[in-house]
Amino acid sequence: MNVSSYRILTKLITMNNNHSRSFLFFLASFYFPSILSLCYNGQPTMAALPATLYTNSRWIVDENERRVKLACTNWVSHLQPVVAEGLSKQPLDSISRKIRSMGFNCVRLTWPLFLATNYTLASVTVRKSFQSLGLLESISGIQANNSSLLDLTLIEALKAVVSNLEENDVMVILDNHLSKPGWCCSNFDDNGFFGDKYFDPQLWIKGLTKMASIFNGSTSVVGMSLRNELRRPKQNVNDWYKYMQQGAEAVHAANPNILVILSGLNFDADLSSLAKQPVNLTFTGKLVCEVHLYAFTNSHDWENGNVNQVCGNVMNNWMRRAGFLLEQGVAPLFLSEFGMDQRGNDVNDNRYFNCMMGVAAELDLDWALWSLVGSYYLREGVLGMEEFYGVLDFNWCGTKNSSFLEIISSIQAPFQGPGISDRTQYKIIYHPSTGLRVHRKSLFAPLELGSCSSSEGWDYTAQKHISLKGTYFCLQADGVGKPAKLGIICTDTNSQRETISESKMHLQSKLTDKNNTAVCLDVDSTNNTIVTNSCKCLSRDKTCDPSSQWFKLVNSTRSTSSSAVNEQNQEVERSTQ
Repeated sequence: MNVSSYRILTKLITMNNNHSRSFLFFLASFYFPSILSLCYNGQPTMAALPATLYTNSRWIVDENERRVKLACTNWVSHLQPVVAEGLSKQPLDSISRKIRSMGFNCVRLTWPLFLATNYTLASVTVRKSFQSLGLLESISGIQANNSSLLDLTLIEALKAVVSNLEENDVMVILDNHLSKPGWCCSNFDDNGFFGDKYFDPQLWIKGLTKMASIFNGSTSVVGMSLRNELRRPKQNVNDWYKYMQQGAEAVHAANPNILVILSGLNFDADLSSLAKQPVNLTFTGKLVCEVHLYAFTNSHDWENGNVNQVCGNVMNNWMRRAGFLLEQGVAPLFLSEFGMDQRGNDVNDNRYFNCMMGVAAELDLDWALWSLVGSYYLREGVLGMEEFYGVLDFNWCGTKNSSFLEIISSIQAPFQGPGISDRTQYKIIYHPSTGLRVHRKSLFAPLELGSCSSSEGWDYTAQKHISLKGTYFCLQADGVGKPAKLGIICTDTNSQRETISESKMHLQSKLTDKNNTAVCLDVDSTNNTIVTNSCKCLSRDKTCDPSSQWFKLVNSTRSTSSSAVNEQNQEVERSTQ
């Protein structure tokens, strides 16, 4: 702030009337934007692993009733070698540290049932497992990077991975991915549902019990997912209740400290039966439900439909099948698999992911990204297959797409929940396709997209105004192609913002011109400035991309840092002396 500005403020401070006080309040809110900078910037705050996790309505919490948000990545260990992928490429500790440095606080670590129920398999060494598959190059890689693991048994190798994740303060969800080691999943792999060739219910319960017992006492294993992607042709609701309840009870009896995670039917896309009939368990405070969602589930729709309409339809169906659990507070909902081709050239994936990020932020979901894996030892008969959905590159050395990681980092920390803050709830204006938020640098600077650390707190009023938290200033439209601005006259249609389109992510207002021209909040791609433009992709056009105009008003209670505020208050005080 310059000297003239300080003098104006000083004079206003000394004036004793209500008008000057109100104006001072408005002016100060512009000159001191950090006072209203309410968005926490950083990775999931967990200096050490929580002793035990519990559930509180829709939230996962620690022993102090403070929310712990699962921001996980999937680490595959269920394929034919039955060894965590990547150990031939990088040292185990290096991979664990990468997971933490990328902001993930958790790993969903997959394992095949036969590892816990077939002694012959569990006692095979890592070296012999790879030799039996002809993976001699992988043996050389493990010898170079993780020689201490090479002659461990497969079950001891899994324990070593869990132990190293614990050393790096990374939580672990053990996921029984399938029974017979291999790639998952199809309707006809005999691994899909109770009674299938490789899915004996009693053997499954025995395996869950053993695995829960092995890791009883581990501070890193905080949960067990009972079974991945239950599916046809034998699936039915009655057997789901019967055996999932038995499995849950068995895990809890063997290890009462961990969360018990239930998956749904139809490749873990459907938990709708829980709307009418909850599971009947003897324990409480430990049940979590999980769900999956990928673009390929609705590939025809994403490819051939209008993106706004498809986004709305897909997410409405998802809410009916699973998201209702959050609305009802039945149990936390863990989005345990979602992701996209990180090369960025799959149009369907890109459309789906922009839509999914809006929902994940709005609902503040716990989640696990598919996947960590950069490449596989052996997948579906192919040696060294690259995983295009993986965050790490082929050699597990760097990241495949740094821009993707920046976007996903925007939902790693919780927006709200028990113990996050006692601050009154406010909103952020979130831009899903970039993971950025609407903010301003100063009074005369235009609104723009910025990182979480510099975003503003907003209110959405009953009159449909988006107002700056704690002030009378509201967001206004000035014209087509012109920057959005803040003003204090919040009665015209240009300051009203309605959520329109099936996606519910267009923020529309109408200009005060003779035609009441409708415009939507948009982003000028050249400089990330927030502008208003004609609303796009509202018709049946299937080629139109609305992502620049997609915004979500996300509830938050994150605290702001007080240090910058205190420094500015002291500066004002010095200027008035």
